[in-house]
Amino acid sequence: MSDWKLAYHGNCWGMLGGNAQGVTSITQLSYRTFGDMDRAFDDIAAAGYEGVELFDGNLLDHSAAELRKALANSGLTLVAAYAGGNFIFDDILPEELARVTRAADRAAELDAPHLVVGGGAKRFDGIRDEDYVKLGAALDMVKAIAEARGLRGHYHPHLSTIVEGPDTVDRIFGLTSIDFCPDTAHLAAAGGDPATLIRDHAARISYVHLKGFQKEPFAFTPLDRGDVPTGPILAALREAGFKGWVCTELDAWSDPAEGARISMDYLKQA
Repeated sequence: MSDWKLAYHGNCWGMLGGNAQGVTSITQLSYRTFGDMDRAFDDIAAAGYEGVELFDGNLLDHSAAELRKALANSGLTLVAAYAGGNFIFDDILPEELARVTRAADRAAELDAPHLVVGGGAKRFDGIRDEDYVKLGAALDMVKAIAEARGLRGHYHPHLSTIVEGPDTVDRIFGLTSIDFCPDTAHLAAAGGDPATLIRDHAARISYVHLKGFQKEPFAFTPLDRGDVPTGPILAALREAGFKGWVCTELDAWSDPAEGARISMDYLKQA
């Protein structure tokens, strides 16, 4: 693992959700983990990770000075901010991009290298071809927001959006120049082979989300548990010459510190 720096997401230390104000105010609709981020930082550092990724809501809960102190106390580096949006509705796109911009500003204040977004809404009456064009254009805007602040912008295909499996992954990256952040569990859950998708899009990958996936019952798991072996994924990254941050995550686990340790124990042997 010497060519890779290892981070962990803070999303497991509480219930996942968003801001209720977002129902009536798009600019307030951020992701968040309802948990103690100081505890998350301590547990992540104790498990041996060097960095942490945060949802935009958690990132903006505190001033840059407060977060800088918390990161210094734990010895962690902020690696990325994660935000999301519908990205296909013209009227609200400026509001969504304003929210992404606030997250990017805070990430840049804290010297994070990456900005990651997920999204691309599924309409109530079905997906339209034009939605991919709109999403691609919005992602180029996100990329520009990131680059203007010294960040690298990434798109994260995600279950429940219009970009899930291999066909739509291929389609969207033909419509945008933003980097591809593969989430290995989401790609597998959507019917894709994460290792193949990494090889196919290697030139666009500069940051990775790594986690396990179990089909029945549906669950995300620590690395190399469940139904998707991690070894071939790591082999594909090595073949691609990947160097940089790999962020392991686990959306829910009864003991989040234990989940972080299990994945680190695997990575030490990989």
